[in-house]
Amino acid sequence: MNSLPDSSSGSPLPSPSPGRAAAALPSAPIRRADSLAALADQPARDLIIIGGGATGLGIAVDAAARGLTVALLEARDFAEGTSSRSTKLVHGGVRYLAQGNIGLVREALHERATLLANAGHIAAPLPFLMPAYRAWERPWYGSGLKVYDWLAGRAGIGHTASVGRDETLRLMPNLQPQGLRGAVRYWDGQFDDARLAIALARTAHALGATVVNHCPVVRLLHDGPRIAGVVGRDAETGREFALAARCVVNATGVWVDAIREQDAVARGGQARPIVAPSQGVHLVVDRDFLASDHALLVPKTRDGRVLFAVPWLGKVVLGTTDTPRSDLPVEPTPRSDEIDFILGESARYLVRAPRVTDVRSVWVGLRPLVRPDDAGEGGSTSRLSREHTVLVASSGLVTVTGGKWTTYRAMAADVLDHCQSAGLLGPLPACTTATLRLLGAPGHAASALHRPFGLHRYGTEAALVESLPGATEQLDDAFSVAMVRFAARYEMARTVHDVLARRSRLLFLDAARAEGIAEAVAAILRAETGADPKLAEFRAVAKLFGALSEPDRDSPARS
Repeated sequence: MNSLPDSSSGSPLPSPSPGRAAAALPSAPIRRADSLAALADQPARDLIIIGGGATGLGIAVDAAARGLTVALLEARDFAEGTSSRSTKLVHGGVRYLAQGNIGLVREALHERATLLANAGHIAAPLPFLMPAYRAWERPWYGSGLKVYDWLAGRAGIGHTASVGRDETLRLMPNLQPQGLRGAVRYWDGQFDDARLAIALARTAHALGATVVNHCPVVRLLHDGPRIAGVVGRDAETGREFALAARCVVNATGVWVDAIREQDAVARGGQARPIVAPSQGVHLVVDRDFLASDHALLVPKTRDGRVLFAVPWLGKVVLGTTDTPRSDLPVEPTPRSDEIDFILGESARYLVRAPRVTDVRSVWVGLRPLVRPDDAGEGGSTSRLSREHTVLVASSGLVTVTGGKWTTYRAMAADVLDHCQSAGLLGPLPACTTATLRLLGAPGHAASALHRPFGLHRYGTEAALVESLPGATEQLDDAFSVAMVRFAARYEMARTVHDVLARRSRLLFLDAARAEGIAEAVAAILRAETGADPKLAEFRAVAKLFGALSEPDRDSPARS
């Protein structure tokens, strides 16, 4: 098993800080009936969190670690929206550095090191190559990335270096050689976003929080003008229940304005929208298009956008776009011009150009970008804030949105600081999550995430997975019956979509292969949970993820 970085290619990842290790938390089954009963038994909490994406789950872990009583309700599955559809990078943001956002970059670089140390089974360092085809590019990009290293300081994970033409092609043989002058190599991180979200949910549970997926908040409760709790609904049974709390946090990402509007209307007012959604599209192709353990970053395409080609779990992720969107669909779909941009720019930099029929899966995520006060409708989202925003309404409803996966932990701490400052929570102990390794995390640097998914991604729980029935029965390469059972018993998976999109990532890697084993997964889930695994719904989603498997004849650029 190889680890990155190594002594020949960069600086070693700093050892995890001493702290409460994952091994100190129990790897216990999580029964949905028990979680719902816990909500009924303790209807009043210190904190209710609406939304089970990166931000909400981070708040749940932080609050539970400080001893608060916490309930988190997620309408669908954990990370089903934006938080499972990222570019899979744990990074400071090279493009934000170019925009002069030094504060965001510095914070993210330090949080990057913390995340890599605390989730070593699902996050690892990743080397990047930024190719140079003009004489000025290597010294120009190299100097900027040296600043990136400097901002990271002791939290750095590797050193920026100028790489000659021959070495560049050795490291990335599929790179277009014509006109190539060399490259700049630098280091960032990579992770499995959905599995990190599941680890956060399970860690919060182990710390005493009650976290429930497939349980939407259907309305807010007020005591006069003040928010006093929520009404949740178990999506499986339709049963509704009321929960009271001293503090309610709206962490629903691109959907925060809908919750804010409910709160405002209940008080006879109206909430001004604060989110301008942006759509990011990613395409997945086979590994032989980029047979390298380095990622490719083109910082400025022909129209000024950024292009990534990232090796991930045995495939290559191409992306991403940044397109304004006014609606908020549950399953957003790509526009033809977005597909053409990714494939067209990839063709300029890769020897073998991927075509539409080479795309194994396509996913689209909606980013919750924060509007500046003078933001109009439509237009470019490039000037909107990538930083997070925390608002406390006059009712006491706390809303957080924006930000990025890398800084989820710092965002959580900031939200709790706002809750305390607003008098919604009493004095709080200091935040301890900087040294809290998540459930399953080993106490050492991880293996690279360009390797296909397998048992090693379960970290310290690999032996537990192997002990379950079906450990030797493979449904797909390195995905066993036992892994489905583990997803149902320990990871709160309820549907085929939960398992094949987020407990494993097969839907994101190859939609056709995921659809091929969906019926078998459904049968195992039905036996494990007794609930409807919603096979037909998964097949409809799989069709969207695999929509590019046939050429779009209306687009000549894709023929």
